[in-house]
Amino acid sequence: MFENDTIAAISTPLGTGGIGIIRISGDDAFKIAEKIFKGKKDFGSIKSHTINYGKIVDPESGETVDEALLTKMEKPNTFTREDVVEINCHGGIVVLRRILALVLKEGARLAEPGEFTKRAFLNGRIDLSQAEAVIDLINSKTDESSRAAISQLEGKLSGRLKEIRNKLVELIAHIEVTVDYPEHDIEEITAEMVYKEARKIRGMLEKLLESFERGRIIREGLKVVIVGKPNVGKSSLLNELTGKNKAIVTDIPGTTRDIIEEYINIKGIPIKIIDTAGIRETEDVVEKIGVDRAAEAIESADLVLMVLDAHEGIKQEDMAIIKKIENKKHIIIVNKIDLVPDNWDVSDFPQLQGKNVIEMSLKEGIGIEKLEDEIEELFVKGEVKANEEFLVTNVRHKNLIESALNSINEACKAYEASMPVDLLSIDLRNAAEYIGQITGETVSEEVIEEIFSRFCVGK
Repeated sequence: MFENDTIAAISTPLGTGGIGIIRISGDDAFKIAEKIFKGKKDFGSIKSHTINYGKIVDPESGETVDEALLTKMEKPNTFTREDVVEINCHGGIVVLRRILALVLKEGARLAEPGEFTKRAFLNGRIDLSQAEAVIDLINSKTDESSRAAISQLEGKLSGRLKEIRNKLVELIAHIEVTVDYPEHDIEEITAEMVYKEARKIRGMLEKLLESFERGRIIREGLKVVIVGKPNVGKSSLLNELTGKNKAIVTDIPGTTRDIIEEYINIKGIPIKIIDTAGIRETEDVVEKIGVDRAAEAIESADLVLMVLDAHEGIKQEDMAIIKKIENKKHIIIVNKIDLVPDNWDVSDFPQLQGKNVIEMSLKEGIGIEKLEDEIEELFVKGEVKANEEFLVTNVRHKNLIESALNSINEACKAYEASMPVDLLSIDLRNAAEYIGQITGETVSEEVIEEIFSRFCVGK
């Protein structure tokens, strides 16, 4: 990327819509916009951060391309801290592409994925963790995940991380001055003082790490896998939870040949729910692949929902599946209770003794609410809220905090082994380096490029 270029892109999704937006950012943004926008006022007299009605005109042919609203924003009070122009036009793809083509013809370059946000980072408007929150906000699937992304975008997490890093840097500087310039009239720092401060920092990092599991659930959701032998109601359960007929439901065993995925929202928690092929011994090559994929899905699941047929009872195939999931968090769903006698009771199945069991009739709509309550209780118990002051939601951040914590622990071990105070500074410096990689203060160009490559063009 060439940071001094003027860049442009369509910032709204491609397709037919009422409004489309083209964003231009850079030193030549105003010069380019002036050539193609004709309004009531001369472009130079338009005030910053105002919206102005006019027409987009091809400078060569004089042809009007579209009516538009243009927003002129002077640096540094913009998203990128550069001069920015946003053109709001009609949302047809032909119109948007024609206007973008005019902007590029007049000297702008097509923006790379995430380049507007990257410029905001490079120009110091936001740090790297805040930049990552932008894509989290775009991808958020529930109100809670949106609130968590906004909290990070506002800098709550990065503020705490910078506080921790500043403490480390001050500690390192004090150690080095004490060791290298003993003749200066400053308070000498002892290994015991360093140890005391390191333990405080360790506590702050541990508290951040404790928030990750809750943060991960809010950001990524739970991976919930539905399993069971064929024709027990797995696809019906998926359809009931998602509220739409996504899976084919028939009385023919083996209808679902592959895994089917869908995102749903249960009490503010994003859940990636997966319907798998019925697990059974089969000679059908295609169905066997589906069964193998079901086994793989179980391994990576946060929660397994196993569906049994109350009318058929528990068969050998069911017991084989129960054994497969015994080391995973799971809920046993006994379906089709509408087909059993009135005096039937789940206690008739001694194999389910002590297990988390929900009786259900998907045909009659019985048991779904209880299942949703149980999922919430099992995982979050009311604790998953995005209004915490500091919440770690990103795996990259979590791994770097763990690395920083390990370095702090090494410094503490060095003190406990009676090592000289200057040796403790090596581990403290490593910890500061890891924290700096989260906020972008010490991060490599390769990491920056990898992060912004996940963004869409136009953001």
